[in-house]
Amino acid sequence: MDSDGTQDARSTRATPVPRPAGPPERPAVPGHSGTPALPPMPTEAPGMPGVSDVSGVSGAPGVPPLPDGTAFLTWLRAPRPQAAPGVWRFGHRPRPDQEPEQIPARQLLSGALIAFLVGWLLWSLLSHGYLGDWWILPLYLLTPDSWRQSSDHGDVFNLVLWDGYDLLVVLGIALVVGRLGRWDEVWRRFGASRLRRPEPRQAPPPAPEDDPAQWNQLRAAGAHDAADRLAAEARAGLMRDVDHARIARAWQGVLTGRHSLAAFTGTVLKDGAAACLHPSGERDLPARLARHDLMTGQVRLGTALDDPRNPYGYRGSGLALAPELLGTSLVAVGPSGSGKTGSLVWPLVESLCLHALSGRAAVVVVGAAGAGLGPADAYDVVVRIGHPESVYDLDLYGGTTDPDEAAAVLAEALVGDLTDPQHGGDGRRAATVLAQLLGPYLAVHGRFPSVPELRQLLEGAPGPLAALRKALVDAGRDSLLRELDARERQSGHPGDVGGVLADRVALLDRPAFASFFDTSGQSRPFSLRALDHPVRVRIDLPERGHADASRILARLVLAQFTAAVSAREDRSLFACLVLDDATGAVTPEAVRSIQRLRSANAGTVLTLRTLDDVPRPLRGPLLGAAGCRMALSGLTPWDGQDFAEVWGKEWIEARDVTDRQIIAETPAGKALHMLRRMITGRAPTARAVTVRQVERERWSASELAHAVPPGHAVLSLTTVQGEHAPPLLVNLRG
Repeated sequence: MDSDGTQDARSTRATPVPRPAGPPERPAVPGHSGTPALPPMPTEAPGMPGVSDVSGVSGAPGVPPLPDGTAFLTWLRAPRPQAAPGVWRFGHRPRPDQEPEQIPARQLLSGALIAFLVGWLLWSLLSHGYLGDWWILPLYLLTPDSWRQSSDHGDVFNLVLWDGYDLLVVLGIALVVGRLGRWDEVWRRFGASRLRRPEPRQAPPPAPEDDPAQWNQLRAAGAHDAADRLAAEARAGLMRDVDHARIARAWQGVLTGRHSLAAFTGTVLKDGAAACLHPSGERDLPARLARHDLMTGQVRLGTALDDPRNPYGYRGSGLALAPELLGTSLVAVGPSGSGKTGSLVWPLVESLCLHALSGRAAVVVVGAAGAGLGPADAYDVVVRIGHPESVYDLDLYGGTTDPDEAAAVLAEALVGDLTDPQHGGDGRRAATVLAQLLGPYLAVHGRFPSVPELRQLLEGAPGPLAALRKALVDAGRDSLLRELDARERQSGHPGDVGGVLADRVALLDRPAFASFFDTSGQSRPFSLRALDHPVRVRIDLPERGHADASRILARLVLAQFTAAVSAREDRSLFACLVLDDATGAVTPEAVRSIQRLRSANAGTVLTLRTLDDVPRPLRGPLLGAAGCRMALSGLTPWDGQDFAEVWGKEWIEARDVTDRQIIAETPAGKALHMLRRMITGRAPTARAVTVRQVERERWSASELAHAVPPGHAVLSLTTVQGEHAPPLLVNLRG
């Protein structure tokens, strides 16, 4: 189902994945009270998550684990050549960067036929003596006269001699006219391609020193017993792609010195393929819909069309995303029903959840309740804001104990959409107002105020302010008392943002949210400070009737995410926030924060129905801040214009063809032209071709609005290393 309620067809084809026996009860997840220990072997390798290809991996949808591990070993040993950004590397066959010049089939066949007729005519003239006898001179020079004149050798010998020489001449003529007529090209295109047999699916096993199933990196470090145990588990069909990726990441922790070799070896010898489990105890997702490859960290989205607008090297190749691309953030724009959720968001979320199970990533997914973001048991934490049966709460202050930091994040959530993009003065004033209240309250009560208490303070209620003032006086907190005095002086003056903040907080102070945003310790609040751990989180925004509150919460999660990932000490985990329907969440501060995520090994995925949901001054900066941009089918021309501007122009070779009538001056020429006109119905002309370099848009606004078929999208990519892929027309159903 799309974020607007449109169900995607692929959401009905989930196939259960056989899962290993897990613990009887899921442990608590980092980020709330009762946090358990991390997986036995977390590592600090750069977050390069990956997921398996469902076409033949043990544990993939519809493919039960084979007793001998053939499917897993086939997947593990499959070729994955280096390729351009976004190319699905699993089994990829590279193509040239430039398209080879290919002669049109009609011209090729006619040229081959004409060459054959010329060769046949030449041989006919030679064999009948119309061109003289010079061509048999080599035979006279190379053979004795007795062979041709004496009958001692017999007529049969003479016949073989002459016929053999004729055959050599015919072969020579055929060789010459065959090269002129490109007979070899005709055979390759119309003969060999039809007779070529399919290659065998399974290649011979590699040499032991090159076999990834042998875990040679462990053997090189002296962990032979652990390598033997893992190789045996793989051959027996007890290992799957997530296990391989998880143990490989744990081994990276050994190489970096974070964990000892003895501890790693002991864990592997004890648990085998189940070593270094995720805190949840899960080894796979309940079901998979997309195609994944954990070795490269890619999830396949579709296929690049064989279209002239796509670079030749991409045509026909699978199109995939990976953390090295998501680290530059992605913005996808498409109307309702274009497939944003089913074709983009859920495959990415599924991939990131597999990364988290591998110990390589942390993912936070935000969307409307029932938006088709996967089952609850695919996550560690599900926060259902406004739902009375929600197990987890959301920390309104992001888990921080710094009042200034809490004020800045909360101000961004409450009034970030009201901030002038050019100056941002309202945002700074709002943060100052909140800090003037949060600091004194924290000093007195040891916690931040709840939503009703914060609303009363912002409205300037005499009772709460007087009680807070008395407590500060009794405690001798003069500096905080001055903060409170400044807030009271500003309250009610023209230009004071306290009233606006109080109105926005009132949207969260509703009966439906009475049990949420608790600060007294009576609930289980989830904090985005848990992104140091490989956690899988889904946050369901309130249902219908609370649209403004949903936008505030979306901005709150985005602000907390950017603040939390930037403050992480260990940035080896790739952190990603997926915001399904970012309407109202894009603010000037959000755009600046997205630009800073690349260096923090983090990224965001934002989807929009239209760029009209973003303030006009922020549309260009948003598309510029995101390294990956996707325009789905059904885009409006004015949205297409913004994409056309950010994708820019390119130099192409344009050919101008003109026909000029030929004027005959001689009687014979006039007669020939008259005959030609009678046959063809047109006057004889001479064609002139002018080739020039022109600059044009890669994709125009009109093409984006009208030339993208349903189920397709135009996608441009940028890696965190700075490599670019131009806009590509992609079939999201291929």
